[in-house]
Amino acid sequence: MALFSGAASVALFGVFAAAAHPDNPSAGDSVGTIEGEAIAVTGPMSVENVNGSIATILHSGSDVRVKSGSARINLVEGGQIAICGPAHFSVLKSGGSLTIALDTGTIHAHIEHQPALTMYTPQIQAQPVAIGGGPQDITVGFEASGAMCVRTNRGALRLEQQLTGQNVLVPQGGSAFLANGQIDSLRTDAGEHCACGVQLAEAAPPEVSRLATAAEVHPKVEDVKPNVPSAEAPKPVAPKEGPIYQVFVPPLIYNANATVQPEVDPKMIMLIRRVRVRPTLVFQGKVEGDVVAVKAPVASPPPPATPPRPAPPVKTASFTERVLNFLRKLWPFGS
Repeated sequence: MALFSGAASVALFGVFAAAAHPDNPSAGDSVGTIEGEAIAVTGPMSVENVNGSIATILHSGSDVRVKSGSARINLVEGGQIAICGPAHFSVLKSGGSLTIALDTGTIHAHIEHQPALTMYTPQIQAQPVAIGGGPQDITVGFEASGAMCVRTNRGALRLEQQLTGQNVLVPQGGSAFLANGQIDSLRTDAGEHCACGVQLAEAAPPEVSRLATAAEVHPKVEDVKPNVPSAEAPKPVAPKEGPIYQVFVPPLIYNANATVQPEVDPKMIMLIRRVRVRPTLVFQGKVEGDVVAVKAPVASPPPPATPPRPAPPVKTASFTERVLNFLRKLWPFGS
């Protein structure tokens, strides 16, 4: 694939050639240190001792080739740029602006606030756009067929065709695929086309072994501190109970063919407030259980009383005996 074609590409490499010239005052601007297994750097560069290890420092106008594997640039401002090879690109720095001319390969850039990054490809100019002053995390690359892919993890990305001046904004979290470098052919289905999974976190420096000194072998007595028990860990603070607010916004719609993107209707935005209602009556005291009823023992019924014996029947005297008794009372026999 040709490196750059067209009037815009020729002018771009003229700027990079001027930056690499020794008489250019911008040639000494440091871009950052580069690390990689199979890289070749030409143009302005320097080798310095950084934290006890040898590091290659890129300057404005450096031309880098990543022959295989991956490489990483630690920017002097604190950001990082990962390169997945095989790749070929050049860097130009002026003040707080960093320009990268990408020929082949894939670049994954993570920038907190500085520098202001601009990437040029043979036909497209890509410029990250921060959202709310937040960090920028974008990926731009080429496949073996020459097709270009972009992905925006943090922040947006503005794409502009260098020859026609057409431009489009890829929103945050979006991905796009350009088959022939034309804005009209942009598709939002990059998928796995634009992947560069290089770890951006800086690796810890290796440990260096050495012999212990006499002071370390025989420490002073007063330097030895008694074994003081560590203080107890603070108890976790219970989360405060308070209202919780949630905002529900309709999904954003992006239409690549539309000149002006549709805006969200404010009437569709909902604000929900969640609170925990406390009871109006708070009881404090001791709650006792229900009283268990105890059954009294049932007394056995008394034995039935013995019925009294009936009196013997009174013998009633007959009529004759009564007459005789009456006569005896009137005339007693012994008188």
